[in-house]
Amino acid sequence: MPAVTERIISCLRNRGSDTVFFAVATVTGLIAGAGAWLLKFLIAAVSEMLTSHFVNGDIHWALLALPMVGIVLASAYQRFIIHRDISHGVERIQRYLNEGQYRISSEMLFSPIASSVLTLGFGGSAGSEGPIATTGAAIGSNLSRRMGLPESSVGLMVAIGAGAGIAGIFKAPVGGILFSLEVLGMAMNTTAVLALACSCLAASLTANILSGFKVAVAFSGTTPSGAGEAAAAIVLGLFCGFYSIIYAGAMRSTRRRLESISKRWLRNIIAGTVLAVAVFIFPSLFGEGYGVIGKVINGDTSAMAAASPLTELRLDSGWLVLAVTAGVALAKGIAMSATTSGGGVAGDFAPTLFAGCAAGLIFAMVANMMPGVHLPPGNFALYGMAATMAGALKAPLMAIFLVTEMTASFAYILPVAIGAGMAYGIVRIADAFIRPNK
Repeated sequence: MPAVTERIISCLRNRGSDTVFFAVATVTGLIAGAGAWLLKFLIAAVSEMLTSHFVNGDIHWALLALPMVGIVLASAYQRFIIHRDISHGVERIQRYLNEGQYRISSEMLFSPIASSVLTLGFGGSAGSEGPIATTGAAIGSNLSRRMGLPESSVGLMVAIGAGAGIAGIFKAPVGGILFSLEVLGMAMNTTAVLALACSCLAASLTANILSGFKVAVAFSGTTPSGAGEAAAAIVLGLFCGFYSIIYAGAMRSTRRRLESISKRWLRNIIAGTVLAVAVFIFPSLFGEGYGVIGKVINGDTSAMAAASPLTELRLDSGWLVLAVTAGVALAKGIAMSATTSGGGVAGDFAPTLFAGCAAGLIFAMVANMMPGVHLPPGNFALYGMAATMAGALKAPLMAIFLVTEMTASFAYILPVAIGAGMAYGIVRIADAFIRPNK
C-alpha cells in the first residue's frame, strides 16, 4: 500500500503543481466531510444514550449534572491526554493564519472531535463547527505537507480545510466557501478559490451521502406573502441587530470572567454550574439545539418551553412560551460562553442560529399581538437565524447562504437577506459609535 501511495503522489507531482493542489483540496474535502458526519453521529449517540430515559413533560433533574460532567471530562482530556488547550477553534485557525503557523499537529485530526463529543454529547450549549473546522484545517495542513506543496500553498490549504469542515457540518458548500473568505479573511487567487469550491463541494457531498441526503434542518414554512413580509423582515433585522449586540456582550462578559479564574478546575466547576443551571431551567439549551430549531421554524413554538420547570407557573400558554423564549434568548450567550470558555470544546456559530431562532420567534409573537398583524412565527424564526448570525459574527454573506442551504429554504432568500443585511448594518453602526477610531 505505501508503494502504491508513493506512485500516486509521484504521478500527481509530474502533472504540475496546480493538479496536486486541486487533488489535495478535493481529498481534504472528502475526509473533512466524513469527519463532520462522524462528529454529528457520535454527538447524537452520546446524547441519546444519556437522555433516552427522559420522559416527555417531566422535569429532568439529571440536567443539573450532565453539562458539568461534560465540561470536566473535556477539560481533563485536554489537560491529561493531549496536554494542550484546543478550545475556540475558529479563533485558533485565524491565529495560525495570521502568524503563519501552517504546520498543524496531526494530533488535531482527531482531538477536537473527541473533545467536542464529550462537551456537546453531555449537553454543552454550543456548536460542532469550531472543532470540525480545526480538524479540517489539520487535514489540509498535513496532507499538503505530505504532498510537498510550498509553504504558501500549505497556508491556503489550512483555510480550505477549515472551510470544508464548515461545509460538511452544515451541508452548506457555499457557506463553507464564504467562511474561508469572509470569516477567516483569507486572500485567494482564482485558482485557490476554485480549489476551495471543490473542497467544500466534496465535503458537503460526502456528509450528505453518509447521512442519507437528509437536510440538516428541514423547513416547510409558509410561502412569503410579498411586500408586507419583506417590510416586516426589515424591522426584524433591526431588532436582531440590537439583540446580537446584547448577545455578543453577554458572551464576552462571561468569557472574561471565566478566563480571569486561574485555577482550571475551579473554572470548570463554576462554568459547569452556570451551564447546568441554565440548561435545567431552559432544557432547549441542551446541546446544539437543532432539534428545537427544526420544530420552531416548522410552527411548533412550544418547543422552546418544553420540559422547563417554568411551565409549572400558571400562565396562559402563549405568554408562557413568550416568557420562556425570552429567557432562552437572554441565557444563550452566557450558556455558550460557559461551554466554550469553561473547559469545553465547541463552536460559536450554531449558538447564533439558535439565539436567532428564539429572537425571530419573539418578534413574530409580539408583532402578532397587534391588531391586523399576522406573521408566520416559523418563517420569522428562520429569518432571525440569519439576522442574528450576521450581526453577532459580522458575516452577512455566510449567514444568508448557510441558513438557506442547511434548511433548503432557497425560496426565502430575499427576506433572509433583508434581515441579515439590516442586522449587520445595525452592528456596524454601533461599532462606529462605540469604537470610532477603528
